[in-house]
Amino acid sequence: MASREEITVSEDEVRSQYSHLEKMTDLVAIWEVALSDGVHKIEFEHGTTSGKRVVYVDGKEEIRKEWMFKLVGKETFTVGAAKTKATINIDAVSGFAYEYTLEINGKSLKKYMENRSKTTNTWVLSLGGRDYRVVLEKDTMDVWCNGQKMETAGEFVEDGTETHFSVGDHSCCIKAVSSGKRKEGIIHTLIVDDREIPEAVE
Repeated sequence: MASREEITVSEDEVRSQYSHLEKMTDLVAIWEVALSDGVHKIEFEHGTTSGKRVVYVDGKEEIRKEWMFKLVGKETFTVGAAKTKATINIDAVSGFAYEYTLEINGKSLKKYMENRSKTTNTWVLSLGGRDYRVVLEKDTMDVWCNGQKMETAGEFVEDGTETHFSVGDHSCCIKAVSSGKRKEGIIHTLIVDDREIPEAVE
């Protein structure tokens, strides 16, 4: 027969598992947002009985409201180094069903990412066993690497421009060359240690 002590332990284990489960049942949405300084994870908890709203960005609590009488509405916060504006919209679909949509800078996440793919180039590469994510913002020619804005030096060359920077002890260069076609515009290529890096699709 089990001793009293053993039973207490198992009751506590059950209780801790249950409270963890109870805590997680309010998690209603998870989004991944690729910005210049990295890919950010946004998690949203919505208690449909208490009206509780909790927003986490990269695991860090940004907003917590315990009791809300209004179950629909919106929560606005910022994401990433550039403090990009994000809004979670909570809409009632029918009865007790809710729909959660994320907007970035006033655009739906899908529209924002489509627009972003036109205004930025992203490369993912591995150097010396470390992974790097390099992002070029075409409108400003700012270069980001693993969340840091890089010091760059630009120069004009015969067929376009080159933007030089370094990652660790590796020399990097983004070449901008006209495609010769109006629809394609300028083609940006990342060269690291004389090796061309293929562009990543996010």
